[in-house]
Amino acid sequence: MAEQAYEPRLKSDYRARIRGAMKEKFAYSNDMQIPRLDKIVVNMGIGEAVADSKKVAAAMKDLGAITGQKPMPTKARTSIAGFKLREGMVIGAKVTLRKDRMYEFLDRLITVALPRVKDFRGLKPTSFDGNGNYALGLREHIVFPEINYDEIDQMWGMDVIVCTTASTDDEARALLTEFQFPFVTN
Repeated sequence: MAEQAYEPRLKSDYRARIRGAMKEKFAYSNDMQIPRLDKIVVNMGIGEAVADSKKVAAAMKDLGAITGQKPMPTKARTSIAGFKLREGMVIGAKVTLRKDRMYEFLDRLITVALPRVKDFRGLKPTSFDGNGNYALGLREHIVFPEINYDEIDQMWGMDVIVCTTASTDDEARALLTEFQFPFVTN
């Protein structure tokens, strides 16, 4: 008997329930019109890297632990003398998640990390870009269970951008609501 391949919880939920709900709500004539998650980009800016290059290595290690994928360093495009910044210096790190890793990260973000944020009241439903993509920022990266609080030397903020194939913000909002995003209702 062949072994069943593992599929992330949110991916199977999308196939089983969310696609049908979206098709019913927006009356799509073709299954390919149904919006889906395309990718998730996690970005961490490290402004203190100008003074200490070891902070870059620590932040990249933490970002790799959170996402399960090796981060790419982001470099300064231009020199800014006031910030002691030179062109080509590493000032951040980013990871682009797709397929199963994307669903795994989204599951951990919604069910574990966001409830651990201090004074969390929900996500703003207005943070869409007009093309169906949603961006949110976290002030502390320690809300993820992969980070050991005793081993970190500094807390980093991070941006999470959820890119969908939706053509409008309303479709993307409905899709992310089906994925149990904790949006604030007024």
